[in-house]
Amino acid sequence: MSTPPASVAVTGTGDRGTSKASPGRSGRNRGILIALAFLAPALVLLGAMLVYPIVYTLFRSFYDPSGDQFVGWDNYVTMFTNDSTFTAIRNNIIWVIVAPITCTVLGLVFAVLLDRIKWSTAFKLVIFMPMAISMLAAGVIFRGMFQESPQLGVVNAAIVGVSNWVNGGVSAYPGATPREDAGIVEDHGIIAGQDAVQPGSEQDFPLVRIRAEDVPDKAGQARAAESPGADQISGTVWLDTIRGGGGTNGQIDKGKFGLPGIRVDAVAEGGTVAATAITDDSGRYVLEGLDPGEYRVSLPASNFGEGYQGVSWLSSTFITSVIILSYVWIWAGFAMVMIASGLSAMDRSLQEAARIDGANEWQVFRRITAPLLSPVIIVVFVTLIINVLKIFDLVYVIPPGASKPAANVIAVEMWRVSFGGGNDQGLGSALAILLLIVVLPSMIINIRRFRQEREQ
Repeated sequence: MSTPPASVAVTGTGDRGTSKASPGRSGRNRGILIALAFLAPALVLLGAMLVYPIVYTLFRSFYDPSGDQFVGWDNYVTMFTNDSTFTAIRNNIIWVIVAPITCTVLGLVFAVLLDRIKWSTAFKLVIFMPMAISMLAAGVIFRGMFQESPQLGVVNAAIVGVSNWVNGGVSAYPGATPREDAGIVEDHGIIAGQDAVQPGSEQDFPLVRIRAEDVPDKAGQARAAESPGADQISGTVWLDTIRGGGGTNGQIDKGKFGLPGIRVDAVAEGGTVAATAITDDSGRYVLEGLDPGEYRVSLPASNFGEGYQGVSWLSSTFITSVIILSYVWIWAGFAMVMIASGLSAMDRSLQEAARIDGANEWQVFRRITAPLLSPVIIVVFVTLIINVLKIFDLVYVIPPGASKPAANVIAVEMWRVSFGGGNDQGLGSALAILLLIVVLPSMIINIRRFRQEREQ
């Protein structure tokens, strides 16, 4: 049997290998081209909307406000030597520490507790509803709620109402003065009778210069006080004007309102207060238990000041707390829904087994529920960190002008420097790069977490 020449054998083998490899390479190339064709629109959009802005912002951060002169690292040096930037960084740190932890904890508590009640869906809907409100609208709502004036802000209105109730319902009538020959205004705004009186006497106080809105709704027709006893001094405090005019000055006429809630003191010689009374809805009072002697009947200045007006929530001291509270109001529902979804997918047999073994509810939560929910909790927590680092809307809307510097954050500072009057887009670009660097680690953690869950 003859053997073909070696050259022929080699050549034949090479032709067969080439003819088999060529279709495979061409198929792979064709697959790559098809994939690139499908990815091309997304890659173009990604480059135009993400890569190009980042690269250009980095490039712009090395130029002066006009964009003509290269200044190197000057914008970054200015950024870290500016007091407003330090305030923004400090506030961002406060946000990262407080807001995500609070939202995550509340979301966990709501998800676990509401899972045990009958109307859980309705309660979850109520808690989640603020997510449907835009951040701008939520900022307007909270700015209105926390207005300093009790007539405008519901929070201070409630606080003032409770304070007045605790203090015995003493009302305030700012600017009030007595009629001539019916009283005098002493030092520090105290209104007193012109002459000292003895027990068994009456002392009336017709007052004027009181705004109609300061007269309580419960104020009724002024009435003359009943005759006092031997150890009493009585009288009436009333508004000595009639709406629309009429009446006689210094006399209790029909249409004149008594002033309720006014404190009246009987001051003995030496300045000691011997007795105290509060006027009723008709403005009447009775000072009882007085020893024989002379007393000056006076109305303390606390009756005629503005009174307790609540807390300046929108001041520099509390403004960051109010903004964080508004953020928690919105985003606690998001944390609750995310954690509740993880709770619904959890194997409940482990919890039941723990209860059968004698574990109480706290031990079941700490040893079983929380560890099983930890992947979801971490995702929620990191997502909220990313969100608060970019917070802008609430910080821009809620603070009044005087409190804006105290509530400043990096995103607002970036906008202010670039477009809000600063017109320094070089420094604004440097702040944008700082914000990107701060947010990037949290984004990487979240992406890795998603990949690990997908691989599992």
